[in-house]
Amino acid sequence: MTYFVLFLGLCFVLGGLAVASNPSPYYGVVGLVLASVAGCGWLLSLGISFVSLVLFMVYLGGMLVVFVYSVSLAADPF
Repeated sequence: MTYFVLFLGLCFVLGGLAVASNPSPYYGVVGLVLASVAGCGWLLSLGISFVSLVLFMVYLGGMLVVFVYSVSLAADPF
């Protein structure tokens, strides 16, 4: 179980680095999803399932809406 928690922590850090280091929003959103899933899995391993579910729905849902909005603005030629 300890190795699983350490693996989730490593995935969380790598996901955060992927979000911060990618200039393209297409690849940055992959890091965002990875970090969100790893963070929620980490909370699930601690036994805080409701907080994990709420954070997953609110944080990931809100950030994906911002991602879709920024991609649609970048794709607009005018």
